Amino acid sequence: MAGRIEDYALIGDMQTAALVCRDGTVDWLCLPRFDSHSIFAGLLGTEEHGFWRLGPAHAEDAEPPAATRRRYRGDSLILESEWDTDRGTVRVTDFMPPRDGAPQLIRIVEGVSGRVPMRSTLRMRFSYGRVVPWVHRHESRTVAVAGPDSVWFDTTADTYGEELTTYSDFTVAPGERVAFTISWEPSHKQPPALPEPEQSLEATEDFWREWVEHCTYHGPYREAVIRSLITLKALTYAPTGGIVAAPTTSLPEDIGGVRNWDYRYTWLRDAAITLSSLLRTGYREEARAWREWLLRAVAGDPENLQIMYGIAGERELGEAELDWLPGYENSAPVRVGNGAAHQLQLDVYGEVTEALHLAHMTGLARNDYASLLQLKLIRYLEKHWQEPDEGIWEVRGPRRHFVHSKVMAWVAVDRTIKLIESGDADGPLEEWQQLRDDIHRDVCEKGYDKERNTFTQSYGSKELDAALLLIPQVGFLPPDDKRVIGTVEAIQRELSTSDGFILRYPTEGVDEGVDGLPGDEGAFLACSFWMADDLAMIGRVDEARKLFEKLLSLRNDLGLLAEEWDPQNQRQVGNFPQAFSHVPLIDTALRLTASGAYGG
Repeated sequence: MAGRIEDYALIGDMQTAALVCRDGTVDWLCLPRFDSHSIFAGLLGTEEHGFWRLGPAHAEDAEPPAATRRRYRGDSLILESEWDTDRGTVRVTDFMPPRDGAPQLIRIVEGVSGRVPMRSTLRMRFSYGRVVPWVHRHESRTVAVAGPDSVWFDTTADTYGEELTTYSDFTVAPGERVAFTISWEPSHKQPPALPEPEQSLEATEDFWREWVEHCTYHGPYREAVIRSLITLKALTYAPTGGIVAAPTTSLPEDIGGVRNWDYRYTWLRDAAITLSSLLRTGYREEARAWREWLLRAVAGDPENLQIMYGIAGERELGEAELDWLPGYENSAPVRVGNGAAHQLQLDVYGEVTEALHLAHMTGLARNDYASLLQLKLIRYLEKHWQEPDEGIWEVRGPRRHFVHSKVMAWVAVDRTIKLIESGDADGPLEEWQQLRDDIHRDVCEKGYDKERNTFTQSYGSKELDAALLLIPQVGFLPPDDKRVIGTVEAIQRELSTSDGFILRYPTEGVDEGVDGLPGDEGAFLACSFWMADDLAMIGRVDEARKLFEKLLSLRNDLGLLAEEWDPQNQRQVGNFPQAFSHVPLIDTALRLTASGAYGG
């Protein structure tokens, strides 16, 4: 059985990523890309669906021991796990070197004290656990082949095969180091070069140290901000600049339920807000790469803008269910692909335009096509902003006039007006100023409940929506506006859990609610960070800081967050780690630091 979601560590190479459990088991790895088929899918099934455990030897009928302690090596994505056993202490270092060639996962075992018996258990299963590869020896190397894929296994330790699994039993003494590497290569090509684990480790450490040095944030929450930035960088697909929402699929928002989605794609919304956080902390190269990705993905067809694309800009992300996988803690179905790709989500136009605006304001070199794209997006909104849509939460129920979607349409027009006013684009200024005013008036008239002094989820509804917390943050209304304060206080009353975290919107348990799905979900972490932001903006700074630091305490021991927090079972739920959680963490840290109240 897979570990709890927060028991996992992330390692990656900016092209794919692996999850490593506390007991030294790699339960999730897709090769060669984030969205490729997995070779280890134990996370969503059983050990029969693929895993790689490396740790102290233990009795066959006993659970593998969890590491006594673990950490990332400094400000890097190099994981160090240590076990104290009755025979001594051993350390395993796991990492994936940033690459141009074959993807590699490298594991180095090092004796610290005593003599510790160790075991490596490698069970590769291709195509999300469905295909058993042909494993054989090729000269001095072990290779697993199935269809177009081959995975090469290299180690200096002795290995043997039993029951379609590759084992290695060995003992390490102080100072001894034994390395294990798997490398992927198309099966029709020559074998990948022999790995050089120690040189790769040094190069990987250098890469992360140099990257972190560019961070411009030096406030009181630097540790949390740096770890979140490293996580966001790890979710970037280096060859194209695309940014995945998470490296996993189908980790449930509701344990045992059906709210299980594939997040291994580039949502324009998630990528745009990720870009904004990177820009505000000094990372302009990522912004440039993402802007180029956006222009390629949208190409000459902005009228048919999708809300998400593949990491190289692919448009077809057809959704399918993998019925041979029982799902994480029996949360079925397991889905790959995402049927929400062709939804209408008007807020995306605002997020993309805001990201392009911020890139422009922070001095990113002008790109004429980016400016042209921005103008075309507004031309589209002119005709469609009054339509209902599926909204930021990608509801599978009927379309509605979501207030947040209209607010973000206003943002798109507002930021484009600013671009024209700066002289960097030409457009019908007066016409769009009128459009901006029309959208603003429409929202304030139809999306505001005067009796309760709060904006609502959609026109004519009584439900609230945590996305309304973004109204002051995007400048739609000032923080001291009574309607903003009323909305913040209403969301605190109606969407807050017993421990003070924020739900996205009301769900209906066994019945289908506004999102068209049965079941409930946990507190959405991004919304809880947004609440901390709003509290600071309306002058309740101490309350904001307390909520923020309470949210920081939800991170696992390595500083990672999933999408949601289950307040009933006190655990993380949803895909992991989640960009949409780490981005607002950075934003709130910046806002609280700017307040000057915490020595920032």
